[in-house]
Amino acid sequence: MRYLKRHRHVGDPLEAALADTALGCGFARPVQHEVLAGMAAQVPEFAGGRKRALAHAVFTMLGADLAHDDFGPDAFDVDALHPWAAVQVTAAKAVLGRAAGKAPLGAGDLALLASTQRQGIVWEGNFFIHLLVLHALADVPGMQATVDEGLGTALMYQRDDGGMPFVTDTDTWSTVTAGLALHATGAPPPVLHRVARHLLRVQHKDGGWSYTDRAQLPDTDCTTVALEFLHQLDPYAYRGPIRRGLDALLAVRGSDGGFPTYGAGTPSEACMTAAAVNALSTQGHLHHGIIQSALHFLVGSQLADGSFPPGWSRSRLHTLFRAHLAGNHSFRTPPPPIRSMHEQTLSLVRAAQRADGGFGQQDGSPSDAISTSYGLIILTGQADPAPAARATRYLLAQLRPHGGTPSPPDMLGPRPFPYDVPVLADAFALLALGHLSRRIRPCRAAVPGRRHSGSRPVETDRAQHHDAGAAHSTENTT
Repeated sequence: MRYLKRHRHVGDPLEAALADTALGCGFARPVQHEVLAGMAAQVPEFAGGRKRALAHAVFTMLGADLAHDDFGPDAFDVDALHPWAAVQVTAAKAVLGRAAGKAPLGAGDLALLASTQRQGIVWEGNFFIHLLVLHALADVPGMQATVDEGLGTALMYQRDDGGMPFVTDTDTWSTVTAGLALHATGAPPPVLHRVARHLLRVQHKDGGWSYTDRAQLPDTDCTTVALEFLHQLDPYAYRGPIRRGLDALLAVRGSDGGFPTYGAGTPSEACMTAAAVNALSTQGHLHHGIIQSALHFLVGSQLADGSFPPGWSRSRLHTLFRAHLAGNHSFRTPPPPIRSMHEQTLSLVRAAQRADGGFGQQDGSPSDAISTSYGLIILTGQADPAPAARATRYLLAQLRPHGGTPSPPDMLGPRPFPYDVPVLADAFALLALGHLSRRIRPCRAAVPGRRHSGSRPVETDRAQHHDAGAAHSTENTT
């Protein structure tokens, strides 16, 4: 309760509403509409119905008196869902059904929920789903012992500040992201190979990677970044894991040419498709046709304002920077559709840069380090150095004395609920500076007082921005 009280006035409408509701401080109707509408804007269209149901279920669990909407069958259809989503949807259905006085879940649904509960273990490392299942099973005859054991497991994860985590850890996702950033900025090879050895230990038998080694369901996000990192570090030494990772990635490719986050047959997403192109581009022309098809999907996904549908980040610039790199990796002279995608992206990014040089997650939100890192990666791919310089000044000003980079929560999961992984702010800031360092070079100038015959120019610490064509010669960095 002390943790929640501290988060009632954090400035984030969703977190404040959740804290107020859990503490019994009321959930005013105007706030309800505002918060629920804001949540809907942060999820892809294909997931809108079930995410709206999930949001209502969460607030219902916390004691909010909401009008019980008559959700359509698509909100609870699990046929085409990956395992996490299937359990999440079933639990939400149970909570909303109980609140509306509907018949309890059938035996099959109850068995699915109960199968996630093992004493001392959080299923798939997903603490949110663990708690959601416990709420769904509460008051179900014969489930009291399961709920009690699940609560005991939950209390094992309460933090010193009184709060609870969203997942047990994000070790693999943090590792691949940080590894790529360290490589981009020239970290010592022994450090990078140590990271690689860890990734080999947590690679799944099918070749993919999950956000944590506690999860069995691989995801496109982690798999693509791991592939890039291993290829850049040593494509020969890691050729076996790379080949298996590529096989896992290609196995989930959609019939529309795009790539989903989880599993074959689930909807393709712009951010995951861009990430897949960035990984496949490390293999030269081997997957040329697949890359062209993926880029076609990506171009078709871009919205009129230059952005893309919501992904797994609160910042619209996350998908933008990945899509920007995906097009750059594939062509020396981009065809008109790719050129148009780049122009729209750059136009949006230039217009979104704030007076302080930084970028915010969305229109109207203040500048932050992670969004600015995404924006800086895009800006380093253009000829004009001034916007990149302004973004760099903002980003460097955010650095703490020890080198850390504070930033508001950026990642979403399940969408649209935000969670904070502080190391990601450091990793993306480092990655952006790595992109920047490849676009600048020392400017040779004669040092005053050394004009005698035979003197050679001495490098100063001034830097000169490369021409835009240099972007094609840089490393393929996500």
